This record gives sequence, structure tokens and C-alpha cells, in this order.
Amino acid sequence: MKRSPVVLGSAAVLLIVVGGIAWYFGVKHSQPPQAAATNSNQAAQVSDGSNELKPTRIYAHNLMLRKGPDFRIYVRWLNGEMRRTKKSVNPSFDEPESFVLEVQRGIIHANIGDISHYLNTGAVAGSPLTNISLAGNGNQISAHGTIHKLHIPLPVGLDGTLSPAPDGRIHLHVDRLSVLKLPVKGLLGDFHVSTADLMGKTSIAGIEASQNDLYFDTQKLLPAPHIHGTLTRVRVTNPDIEVTYGDAQNDAARTEQWHNFMALKGGTLDFGKLTMHNVDLIMIDASKDAWFDLDLVNYQAQLVNGYTRMTAEAGLEIFMPDLDELPPQHAAQSITKEWLKNRNLPPPPGVPIK
Repeated sequence: MKRSPVVLGSAAVLLIVVGGIAWYFGVKHSQPPQAAATNSNQAAQVSDGSNELKPTRIYAHNLMLRKGPDFRIYVRWLNGEMRRTKKSVNPSFDEPESFVLEVQRGIIHANIGDISHYLNTGAVAGSPLTNISLAGNGNQISAHGTIHKLHIPLPVGLDGTLSPAPDGRIHLHVDRLSVLKLPVKGLLGDFHVSTADLMGKTSIAGIEASQNDLYFDTQKLLPAPHIHGTLTRVRVTNPDIEVTYGDAQNDAARTEQWHNFMALKGGTLDFGKLTMHNVDLIMIDASKDAWFDLDLVNYQAQLVNGYTRMTAEAGLEIFMPDLDELPPQHAAQSITKEWLKNRNLPPPPGVPIK
């Protein structure tokens, strides 16, 4: 069956949906699916050869993970591995491209309003659409935006059905595509709206169109840290879009009363000037908020302003404040040479006195 230009033309509109559906997790990464699979296999092979290079296990509960100022994801529950993308480079909090989160079980949300804002900041390179908005319910999703053709702003709309693809991509079946709230088929000739117009000036890696179906590779379309795994469900639960990996729904139900945390075990991890071997690190929300607010850009300020203690097994437990609870300039305070020379000076603020 010949591929319809109308269906192909919907790809740019669907890029809007991609940004939302997929960054659960977060337009730099352009690794093809084959290469991504190779990296995963390489990580598995490396893990057999050395304890230092084994993937780090990751567990998280009620984690709000920020990526820059314009986006965040909400990890209700996650069980998986932090896998290095290069054999010679340790996974690092300071280099999100240095690792991939391979999720075995997990539930990740993204707020629809946050998604629309993120896309309207120009985060999706090459998109010719403005005034982007998303809405949906269950497995149905709608995207609306404005495309400028012949100096005329044309409202474009798309309705589709979401489902997980067997290879870990997100599948969107296009049910309806319209311009000026009318079927696009009858308007293409009048307004000369072509596939090139809807796709933008450059091709968009990570989108595959096949007749009335589109497939989105989130590792190509969205910023690091990248997340990969076998999807079992994609749906809209207003005001969020929710993605499920494995049987994580059962995990989320039985851990409802747990504290908010992120725990890392095994392998090697860099953060700041430190390298931790045989990782044993847990970051715990010091507040009673619904979500543990962790900012990868400013995590060091949260570490400095938290309370850290070493366990009997030489692991680290860090009780961290949320980003909006950091005291002003407290992170810059440290001991000085003058303080070391005078035993009569009190310890720095926050250091317990015995």
C-alpha cells in the first residue's frame, strides 16, 4: 500500500506528542536503535569481566527528577540499572550522557502542562509548530499547534491512539489529522501544506512513519539522562502522561508508604570530585513532601546542604533537602586556613559539637 503524504505530514505534529510521551525521562542524543542495542550488549559483556565495570543497580521511589529549568519527570517507582555508555568512562551525575537507565520495572509520569511548556521553549529542533498544546485521556491523545504557511498561521490538530511497541518505542496510531478543524486531505492543495512543511527544514531523527502509524524512539528525541526498557503500558492519567515498564504497578501499590529515596548499589560512580567503587549510596528526602525533588544540574548544592553519614559497610546515607529549601549561600561556607590555625574558633555552622 502506498504511503500517504497526509500521514507522513503528520510527523511534525506528532513530534509534539513525542516530547511529552517520551521525556519521562527527557534533543541531543541521536544514536540509532541498533547502536543503542549494541551499547546495552556491551554493558552486559563488560559486567562479566570486572566488578568495577558492572552496571550500578538503581532503585527509586517518589523521585521528581529535574533536567534543566524547563522539564521534570516523576518517578513513582523504578527498579533497574545505570549502565555506562562508554567502557572507559564511569557513569557520572555530572555527565548525563555517560549512562543510560535500563529500567526493568518502573512507572514514570510527566505533567502535560510541563510538556507543552517544554516544547514551546524550542526544545525540539526543526519543529515548524508554535503554540503547542496537548490533551488526552486513557490511550487517546490530541495535539494542537500553529504552522505558518504563505505567511498565514494555520491551526493544526491531531488525534491518535497510544500503545507500547515491542521494541521499546512508543507507537501512535493516527486517527485524525486536520487543518482549520477540517480534514487535511481537502486542504493540502489550497494551502500547499506539504510533508516538508510539517516536518520542518531538517529531518527529525527518532520518528518512523508507516502508513497510519508513527513510532518514536525516546533515546534519540529527548535529552539525557536517557531511559530504556520494555514498555507495557502508555496512557494519559490527567494531568499526566504515564509510562509503565514491566509489572511496576504491583511495586507501586505495595510501596505506597515508603520514604522518598534513590538508592544505588554496585559498580562505579563519579559525582563531583569523588569516585565511589562498589557503590553503596542512598539519597533520602529529608522532607515529608509527596516527591523527592532532585536536580541533576544543582545536585551538589543539595548534597552540601544535606546530612551525610557513613554506614558500617562504608556506604553513604545522605538526607537531602528539596531544591526550593536550600538556605541562601550556605553551600559556599567551608573551613579556612585561619580557622585551622585557631582551636578556639567554633566549628562551622551545621557541624555538631560534642
